[in-house]
Amino acid sequence: MRYGIIALGAFSAALLASTPAWVQQPPAITSTTVELPPGDGLFPGGSSADAINNNCLACHSADMVLNQPKLPKSAWDAEVRKMINVYKAPVDEVDVPKIVDYLAQYRGQ
Repeated sequence: MRYGIIALGAFSAALLASTPAWVQQPPAITSTTVELPPGDGLFPGGSSADAINNNCLACHSADMVLNQPKLPKSAWDAEVRKMINVYKAPVDEVDVPKIVDYLAQYRGQ
């Protein structure tokens, strides 16, 4: 009786098992084209934008930054320090005040 139950269980499991992978059809591979907006623009402002252009464009487009909400200078300072401390942005400490001043000038309250 015991062997009959085990055999019935094994037979049921074999019937319920999914179709082996070698029988399944492989997924169709298709190519997709994605057009990204141009991201080669620089921050405006000439030499006053050098620090932000040299440090921030590696990760952000100028348009992305310049479309952020207007914030007070203290909030911009916190944002720049968050980029450095949390996201490990390689920003030289000497450039931080220049970047914050730039952001406060162009996107400050």
